[in-house]
Amino acid sequence: MEGGADIYNASNSLRGSLRAGSSSIWRNSGVDVFSRSSRGEDDEEALKWAAIEKLPTLARLRKGILTDSQGGAIEIDVSNLGWQERRTILERLVRVADEDNESFLLKLKNRLNRVRIDLPTIEVRFENLNIEAEAFVGTNALPSFLNFTTGIFENFLVDMGILSSRKKKLAILKDASGIIKPGRMTLLLGPPSSGKTTFLLALAGKLDSALKFSGTVTYNGHNMNEFVPQRTAAYISQHDLHLGEMTVRETLAFSARCQGVGTRYDMLAELSRREKEANIKPDPDVDVFMKAAATEGQEANVNTDYILKILGLDICADTMVGNEMLRGISGGQRKRVTTGEMLVGPARALFMDEISTGLDSSTTFQIVNSLKQTVHILDGTAVISLLQPAPETYDLFDDIILLSDGVIVYQGPREHVVSFFESMGFRCPERKGVADFLQEVTSRKDQLQYWVRRDQPYRFITATEFAKAFQSFHVGMNIEDELETPFEKARSHPAALTTRKYGVGKWELLKACTAREFLLMKRNSFVYIFTGMQLTIMAIITMTLFLRTEMHKDSVQGGGIYVGALFFGMVMIMFNGMYEISMSISRLPVFYKQRDLLFFPPWAYALPSFILKIPITFLEVSIWVFLTYYVIGFDPNVERLFRQYLIFVLINQMASGLFRSIAALGRNMIVANTFGTFALILFFAMGGFVLSREDMKVWWKWGYWISPMMYGQNALMANEFLGNQWRRVLPGSNESLGIEVLKSRSFFTEAYWYWIGVGGLVGFVLLFNFGYTLGLTFLNPLEDDRGIISDEPESNDLANGVGVGVGGSIQLTNQENNSSHANRSENQDDIKKSISSKSFSTSDATIGAIGRRKKGMVLPFEPHSLTFVDIVYSVDMPQLLGVPPLGCENVAMMVEDDERRWFVCEESDER
Repeated sequence: MEGGADIYNASNSLRGSLRAGSSSIWRNSGVDVFSRSSRGEDDEEALKWAAIEKLPTLARLRKGILTDSQGGAIEIDVSNLGWQERRTILERLVRVADEDNESFLLKLKNRLNRVRIDLPTIEVRFENLNIEAEAFVGTNALPSFLNFTTGIFENFLVDMGILSSRKKKLAILKDASGIIKPGRMTLLLGPPSSGKTTFLLALAGKLDSALKFSGTVTYNGHNMNEFVPQRTAAYISQHDLHLGEMTVRETLAFSARCQGVGTRYDMLAELSRREKEANIKPDPDVDVFMKAAATEGQEANVNTDYILKILGLDICADTMVGNEMLRGISGGQRKRVTTGEMLVGPARALFMDEISTGLDSSTTFQIVNSLKQTVHILDGTAVISLLQPAPETYDLFDDIILLSDGVIVYQGPREHVVSFFESMGFRCPERKGVADFLQEVTSRKDQLQYWVRRDQPYRFITATEFAKAFQSFHVGMNIEDELETPFEKARSHPAALTTRKYGVGKWELLKACTAREFLLMKRNSFVYIFTGMQLTIMAIITMTLFLRTEMHKDSVQGGGIYVGALFFGMVMIMFNGMYEISMSISRLPVFYKQRDLLFFPPWAYALPSFILKIPITFLEVSIWVFLTYYVIGFDPNVERLFRQYLIFVLINQMASGLFRSIAALGRNMIVANTFGTFALILFFAMGGFVLSREDMKVWWKWGYWISPMMYGQNALMANEFLGNQWRRVLPGSNESLGIEVLKSRSFFTEAYWYWIGVGGLVGFVLLFNFGYTLGLTFLNPLEDDRGIISDEPESNDLANGVGVGVGGSIQLTNQENNSSHANRSENQDDIKKSISSKSFSTSDATIGAIGRRKKGMVLPFEPHSLTFVDIVYSVDMPQLLGVPPLGCENVAMMVEDDERRWFVCEESDER
């Protein structure tokens, strides 16, 4: 929000503590009493532990003791844990996620408490938060050609101050203030379009710059420009954006590798030092887990396996995530992958937006319960937005924030929310879920049914009126009193807020992005195989078309055929990489999400896609050159063969960079194909073959010099026609045949133009890849984020309580409301009977009235039945499963290679 250059200018109190030393932030001089562990130790384990304790700190943090199935103690390197070792640790600590997670977290907390290490906590405060957007009115927002054209000129005139904008201001959040405390679970409720997503984005520091923002959001008293909010807090979007070619485990492992371990390693170093001084021996399994989870740069992390188990994703951990073209996990599992992608990081504050979409109530309960245990035990901060939580899920939360029409109606303990609305005259029925009641009580359509003051006339109470009444409620008054007392920055834990932009070093990020790009290339190997086969087929066709026995080198016309063969080869090599456009655009949504979450810098994403495609280029060009060169009859000198090979390699790399930059600048298949095609046609027309250099008008010469095809063509022509077989002089001419051919098409005749072409192509390769990086850095996704305000007056039907009874229900008109208010002493059943007696039937006349009132036409339709029989849906389980097959309780042997893993069970010989 308040980003820019100031985002790294942390306050002196924060930076000073961080400069004091990485592990000193965990020091506590108050530690004076320690107790020796009473855990029984066998001699072998005690000796191994004593040997580890004698190691230096860095070496000690890499070693641990793991008990095998026979009870023997094994010393292991935690930075290189195998699959079986990670599984053994998790099975001992969290065998059943629902039952064992809380006890495991308590073990972690107790280990820290024994040496009095305090975990960092984050208190989020927001005061006078106002967020506005500019919206088009009525038909001005329609994506028509006229609106698009006039919008360009209008924006220019508005920026110049000549014209006033037609947009109207739309308030999303209005004067929101409150406190989110650590160690408490906060539920964010509100009907759709109430501003929940914008509120969470504002708290997480990810608000769109196009929105008008006022107010303050602070973490432990620090403003947003004093730390990096994207790394301090984790925002979990309601949109599931993942690479379908990666498995669930690989998706989470990449996220964990990019986000790093935060201050876990420094905390562990201080913890180990204090335990050594106090002669405390920790639980071996907990010790190995903490050390492994605090080690950076691991491709497979034990913390990733733990999150997979907690979220119930261990059953599909090695299944592809999938997309529209690739079958993968279910929608509910994909939603959990979105959640787990951020939970594997070290962020201490979680802002989660609609994480229950697509999940059943039991799974939602399990996930929220696990989050509750983590927040309560480890003092985390969490705000979770749920649309319609089940009552048992609702009871897991400590605090409630109720948003409606952009204002906070209630914020405070869950126990007092019902009493607040009762004080306003609205009561939640006994068999009604409180969460559903809270979302309906502010609705104009549903509010009446909860009115309980029968001696008073009912009128609709707006969200703004509720918010004003809440300020006089004792919970609201307590919040105001707390906000008046600023948070003391000195009380903030030095490790609570992050001032580093990225979680790990640049080299580690580059390695992680390179490993993922290589993995995606393997998963999309069919594309490269297909393009190679396509190039092979076209090379064979070209060989038969330009067969050397039919090609003559005794005239300028014969040389022109060779010019066409070279041009055709350049075109084939160039267009063989057009798949880069579609592949790059398909991955852009995931890139934008991870870039904004500061997983990696854009250059770390762009560089591997350039470097790893070089071997593919060498292979593709080899297919074309080595199949066609001698068959067509180019100069037989082997030096000129490899010089032509070099030019084709550079042309292919230039084309790949061009297509990637078009994808990054276009960001949409339609836009990229439209403007990309125009750019390619321009390059072709100005390249010197379709239209020769001498035939171009003077004012078009600039197009000739900026066309990369010109440099490639001149280099190819100079390499071929300055060779030995073209040095013969035709009768009546003073120049060689090769020179005559070059002059006939206005190509340069100097030999140094080969190296000029090489230099030009190298420059364009760097230029296009640099443009690709710039596009990834500064451009945002193309989204239709236009707000729309209707230009028609709001219907009075809802305002007056008028409704048409479809299915036997109706609301009272104003007049009927007044008459019923006078008889409010009647019981609720009599009121319902009087309402139902006024119901309309769903006749044709009624439907016609609805259609006339909505200014449209209701078309009759014939209902159809959908029948399905014996439908079976299955997902092929890959060979690289991380767990043995079902029914295999005892693994006799495991065989593993780079891509597959086999299990041999004691009961059978099945793989």
